[in-house]
Amino acid sequence: MGADREGGARRRPMRAVAYAACGVVLLSGCASMPDNGDLRDVESTPRQDTQVRVFAMPPRQDAPPSEIVQGFLEALTSDDPQYATARQYLTPAASRQWKPELGTTVLADGPDFKAERTMGHGDTDDYVFTLTGSKVAQVDEQQSYTPVSGAYSQPVHLARDRKTGQWRIDVLPLGVVMGESDFQRNYMSVNKYYFASNSTAEQGSQPTAVADPVYVRRRVDAMTQMVRSVLNGPTRWLGPAVRSSFPTGTALKKGVTSLTPDDQNKLTVPLNEKASRVGPGKCSEMATQLLFTLQNLTPTVDTVALQRADGSSLCTLSEDRAESVAVRGSVQRPEYLYFVDDKHRLVRIAGRSAGTGTDPVPGALGEGAQQLSSAAVSWDEHAAAGVSYDGKSLYVGSLAMTGPLGDPVLQSQGRTEADRLTTPSWDAGGDLWVADRNPARPRLLVLEKGAGRPLEVRIPELDGRITAVRVAADGVRIALLVEKGHKQSLLIGRIERDGSSGERPVVSVLGLRSAAPELEDVTAMSWAGDSRLVVAGRQQGSVQTMRYVQVDGSTPEGPTPAALTGVKSIAASDDDRLPLVAYSEDGIVRLPSGAQWQQVVKNGSAPVYPG
Repeated sequence: MGADREGGARRRPMRAVAYAACGVVLLSGCASMPDNGDLRDVESTPRQDTQVRVFAMPPRQDAPPSEIVQGFLEALTSDDPQYATARQYLTPAASRQWKPELGTTVLADGPDFKAERTMGHGDTDDYVFTLTGSKVAQVDEQQSYTPVSGAYSQPVHLARDRKTGQWRIDVLPLGVVMGESDFQRNYMSVNKYYFASNSTAEQGSQPTAVADPVYVRRRVDAMTQMVRSVLNGPTRWLGPAVRSSFPTGTALKKGVTSLTPDDQNKLTVPLNEKASRVGPGKCSEMATQLLFTLQNLTPTVDTVALQRADGSSLCTLSEDRAESVAVRGSVQRPEYLYFVDDKHRLVRIAGRSAGTGTDPVPGALGEGAQQLSSAAVSWDEHAAAGVSYDGKSLYVGSLAMTGPLGDPVLQSQGRTEADRLTTPSWDAGGDLWVADRNPARPRLLVLEKGAGRPLEVRIPELDGRITAVRVAADGVRIALLVEKGHKQSLLIGRIERDGSSGERPVVSVLGLRSAAPELEDVTAMSWAGDSRLVVAGRQQGSVQTMRYVQVDGSTPEGPTPAALTGVKSIAASDDDRLPLVAYSEDGIVRLPSGAQWQQVVKNGSAPVYPG
């Protein structure tokens, strides 16, 4: 289960035959190993095609204690839905008490194990093994991923059954433990969707959809897993900032164990009595949550039909209608890429253009009367905010009409450019976010609708100074580069608004967590999807690299961006048809899909897509 190791000090577990035609691989834990002595490990299951299912072998007759432990650990990495084979390595009492759904501990390598001691005499002998390893992550009972570190050490106790004489595990750790490579083979990240509870977006009655990534077992009826996960509600981290349209207690109808779309790509979801009285509007929101979630999992569902427990129809929602029920950031289609040219004007280039011709944006920010160092463009591309060349002043101007720029909406008192304003960022509700890096008064600020007196945002858990800000389109999550000790880390926070104390809301960023724990120093970042960011940074002792990261700190599947040196800023779009763009030592460059980095202009800086 850990990464394969070279050398013959550890004996590899035996594997049974792989039946490729049936798409099945059987794992056997029948390798004979001594019950004491050197540390042993359980080797990783070789990477298989994602369509190949892996099942474990049950314990063989008269297997020694070490083989029982190894076989059990092997069985944890199989595709057995209820871990039926793994339970055969346990005593009946231990099987009843063991709760694999309580979570999964992910280790850098497969768990090592060794015999610690034996107790008793003759037929009453028992064994105590210790599982050890280096922790990488923890997936909790809500399927939420959290990076962790430190040593893992848990006892496993075995006893001999007095009637059968067979060794079985009677004390074991809670949940499941496996190596990182097995975790990547067995699990996948899927976004489930809820609605912003305090969205400021003026979208009529449309709520704003917010992604909540969870990990599910890849080949164990992932569709049904995801439907149950949505019904169970948001993860603890996101929960305070979102709501679900499903009434509390809603679940699948009793007896429904699996869901499958029909040949028309419609998924019918029978619900229990808790959902029987919802109205048409609420039902459409419920179906939208499921449809957004399932389309993130598979393209084979384009319609969701919700049913009452008695079999009658609640509502049916198609893909086309879902987009009119809720706003989702990933469906935004930017028209232009924007950046600051060598005359310090805001200019733009058609987002899907392969050319290099640029035009100043309409309005005062494109005229050059006020020189800029960076800018941000609203999601509707009707307004822009620009930071003056010295970093001291923030201006907001229209991209829809000409006219004077007006006075700055915010000014910093920092002594140097590096101690003044960051590049601003818009959310889809039209609010403008920016950090003031002034060491005498560092703060995060939000201007409602890009105007008026700035609100200072509370960040009680912040330890360091904010050097870059990118708010998600949903206005619920925010990415911050935070400097401490001359190193920058990427943190994700949850935005909460409390309007109960007066005319102006109290805005807070809470639940700060690392999104790039493997990087020692992050130099640039941008949102690149509903729950994904692209970052440039360095691991300890290495050169700068670019990669994608998830908001929960995990690494998404798929290729990483091509290498690029000297990256100073990055721009990515939620629309994956648009190229990744960066400002580097080569100027403004872009990375079209399937190609290498191409120069757009030599003299330019601060590229941004809307947001």
